[in-house]
Amino acid sequence: MDDLEQLWESLLSSDRARIRRAWLGLTDDEAQSVLAHLTRMRDEAGWDPTQRDAATFALQVLFDQAQ
Repeated sequence: MDDLEQLWESLLSSDRARIRRAWLGLTDDEAQSVLAHLTRMRDEAGWDPTQRDAATFALQVLFDQAQ
């Protein structure tokens, strides 16, 4: 498994701590790309409902952390 696959596995997990740890390892540019991709997964048609739910949860965790 490569680093990118591990990153997305962590970000799309249902484990808040795992999502936060993955997030903290990102550069600012990487974080912006991840947020954009998670938002597309949540909002665009064509994603599997499980993927959409995981992206929505990850965004909630990340935005809760920012507050």
